[in-house]
Formats: sequence, structure tokens, C-alpha cells
Amino acid sequence: MFKKATAVFKISASVMLVLVLIGVLWPDGLEEATTNIQGFISTTFGWYYLIIVTIFVLVCLVFLITPLGRIKLSEPGEKPEFSRPTWVAMLFSAGMGIGLVFWGAAEPISHYATSSPTGETGTDQAIKDAMRFTFFHWGIHAWAIYGIVALVLAYFNFRHGRRGLISATLHPVFGKSMDGTFGKVIDVLAVIATVIGVATTLGFGAVQINGGLSFLFDLPLGFLMQLIIIVIVTVLFMISAWTGLGKGIKILSNANMILAALLFVVMFAVGPTLYILNLFTNSIGAYVQHLPFMSFRIAPLDPESREWINNWTIFYWAWWIAWSPFVGIFIARVSKGRSIREFVFTVLIIPSIVGFLWFATFGGTAINLEHNGIDIISDLATEEALFGVFSNFPLGMIASIVAITLIGTFFITSADSGTFVLGMMTTGGSHEPGQRIKLTWGALLSATAIALLYTGGLQALQNTMIIAALPFSIIMLLMAFSFIKAIYKEGRQLGIGKINYKDKEFKKKK
Repeated sequence: MFKKATAVFKISASVMLVLVLIGVLWPDGLEEATTNIQGFISTTFGWYYLIIVTIFVLVCLVFLITPLGRIKLSEPGEKPEFSRPTWVAMLFSAGMGIGLVFWGAAEPISHYATSSPTGETGTDQAIKDAMRFTFFHWGIHAWAIYGIVALVLAYFNFRHGRRGLISATLHPVFGKSMDGTFGKVIDVLAVIATVIGVATTLGFGAVQINGGLSFLFDLPLGFLMQLIIIVIVTVLFMISAWTGLGKGIKILSNANMILAALLFVVMFAVGPTLYILNLFTNSIGAYVQHLPFMSFRIAPLDPESREWINNWTIFYWAWWIAWSPFVGIFIARVSKGRSIREFVFTVLIIPSIVGFLWFATFGGTAINLEHNGIDIISDLATEEALFGVFSNFPLGMIASIVAITLIGTFFITSADSGTFVLGMMTTGGSHEPGQRIKLTWGALLSATAIALLYTGGLQALQNTMIIAALPFSIIMLLMAFSFIKAIYKEGRQLGIGKINYKDKEFKKKK
């Protein structure tokens, strides 16, 4: 059945199965354990998360402007497999689809009315702070985490013919040891981080679909409904996974962009349009102006602000890191043939700007309603905030149904992409993993999401995410170092990049 499966598959699948069983049989104990570990990591390693994520941003930006950016992520002369619009659509569907819909209205209004990063809720300053910190959490820092993993994988896989595995990118640092037990350990850690990252996002998706159905049709809001939703969507994404990368994911990714664009246009048109434009413009300026400060803000002398940073910024950085092996491998897989410069610009800048527009529109509208006396966040659960916003405008029911459909299709593409990537990671880097292995991972992803929701709902999802991210963050640092070492070596061979002043030929020319 699993003739193409590797030891990495057997070990990582066994670990995740044990985690699922513990979550089902010992939910209170697992919740307590994850809460304690999460608290320790956030408090002890918060500074570490802030520094390494900023390092990833700087590394990506260097390759945006350096001459080495001309190098292609493929053999010379190879053309990209997908058109640019489809490529960008796939980035969004794999990278942040469900998250954007879930937090589009909920995060900005939460920062404004419930828990401000500066402690001043309900004020004009709170509006400004809410938007710039939302931009910060979903901007270039987030995409740099994805980008660095994807860039390194694509470079070694398509440029140098190495397998599409995390361990294969570390050959310039550790040599042949990456082909043995040490390499398998690296890949198992990457697989576990991927499963937890994707399962957490699927949990968020199920919770919000449940929230929308509860708000619109007064259906129960709780674990049983979320279980039913996950089972239904699991069947759908397994059908999509069976059709392959060029059909299921491609078609649904394009459908996602159409639905998202439709939802955005409707909200932008019926909402406070001028307010949205002004808020977007002002928030862009505030984001750029305060970016260095926000990047290193740890609040060592302010326990209340530090708790906010742990709950939001550190959680987000951990979320993106835990998702990065999955999103990174997927982005690398669909980015063959792009230059490094085009890759970095598209992956970092374009999704960030679109995300800013999204949050300015949905978050700005939610804040505008709350600021004018219409309760959104105080009367509704987090997962219902978006639907509460829609209810205050014409076509609100239609917009809500479109949003639920969009969450469902994002759910399917995220899970579909996840099964594809996990199949690659556990079949030696195969670009066409076996169907049965993909379906096995699909079942384990859904089971993990169900176990985490059963254990402690959204808080259990967040706790597990932060725990999974810490070991993989170290691997990411090693990947970045390995890539820099290899790319500068190739740059010297091609006569681009940093000049070697010790080179005899250079001295003669001088």
C-alpha cells in the first residue's frame, strides 16, 4: 500500500497518531500541558522569535536588490509552469486564505475595542494602532517567513537537482550526513510542524464556518457542528487531492480569487468607501514609519503590553513558522522558472499589499461600525464578527453566504495543498506523491484538527502552534545560512554578486 513511503512517513505519521489519541483520551491533560509549554516558550523565547523573523525579512530584501537576484529558480532557459495570475492565486490559497477571512474583521476590531496594543481601547489612536499592528502581523514579516523557506527549497530543488526535502537544503552545511539519520530527523520535525500548522488552520476554518451558520441560521455553535463540518470538507478535499496539482488545486485556487475579489468589491462598495481609503493610506504610512520599532517590540518593563505581544505577535510569528514548511514547499513547487528577484518581490510585496487592502476594507468597516455605536465584537464571538459586519449592510445575507463558501473553498485548497506537500515530504521529495499516501495524510490532518478542537478549542490550536514552531525555527536559520553560502559560491562562478578582491585576475585588471 505504501511502497513509496519512507521512514519519515512512518515515524511522523505514528507521532501524529499518538498525539490524536492523547487528545481524544486525555483532553484535559493535553490542554494543561500545551498551555504550560506555550507560556514558557512565549515568555522565554519571545525575543528570539522577533529577532529571527526580522533576519528573514532582511535576507529576502537583500536578494531583491542584489545582482544575484537575476539567477533563476530552474535550469537556464526553463519557463514557469504556471501563468503569473494562477501563480499568485496559488500563493494566497496556500498561504493565508482562511486566515484572511477569519481575522479580516475580527483582528482590527479586537485591537480597537477589546485589547489594544497600547492599552487605549476605543480611542482614535486605538484605531490607528489597530490597523498598523494588523498590517504588521500580516505584512512582509509573515511572507518573508514563507518566502525564505520557499526560496531555499526552489533553489536547491530546481537549480541544483536536489530532492524537494528540507534536509536536502542543508547539504552545504552538513554534507552527506543529511542523507542519513540526521537528515531524517530534520524531515520528521518539518512534517510534524506542517501537520500541526495545517491542522490548526483547518480548525480555524471549521470554527468560522460554524460561526457563520450559527449567526445566519441559528445552528448550534460548538464541537459537534465543527466535527460535522470537518468530516464533510475532508471528503471534498480528498476528492480534490485525487485529481492532482494541475486540476483540483489550480481550479479551486482561481475560484478562491474570484470569490474573494467579489466579496472585497461588495464590501468596499457598500461600506464606508472614503473612510476605508483614508484608513488604508494612513495605515500604510504608519506601518512603514513604525516597522523597525514593531519588529523588535518586546515591552520588557510593561507586563500588560508583554502579554499582548505574546498573545498576538509571538503567536503569529509561530503560526507562520509552523506553516512555513508546508507553504514553503508548495510555493517552491509552483515557482519553478521564476528569477529570485521576481520571486521575492511577488511573494513579499504583492500579497502584503492585497492583504492591507483586505484588512482596511473589512477591519476598517468593522471599526467604523463599532466606533459609531453598533456593537460587533462585544456581542459576538470572534468567529461571528465578519457576519455581524455584513448584517449591517445591503446584501448582507448574500455576502455572508459567499464568505462561508469562500472559507470552504480555502479550507479545501489548504488541506489539498497540505496533503500534496506532506506526500512530497514523506516520499523522498517526489513531485508526484502516491494518491494513497496523500489520502492518508488528509485523514490525519482532519483527525488532528478534530483532536485539537476537542481538547480546548481555539486556545488549544494556538498553544500547539507555538510549541511546534520553536524547533523548526532553528532549521530555518540553518536553511538561510546554507542558501547564502551556496548562492554566493554560484555567484562567483557566474561572475556576479560579491567581488573577490583576492582573485588574481581581479588584481591584474586593476
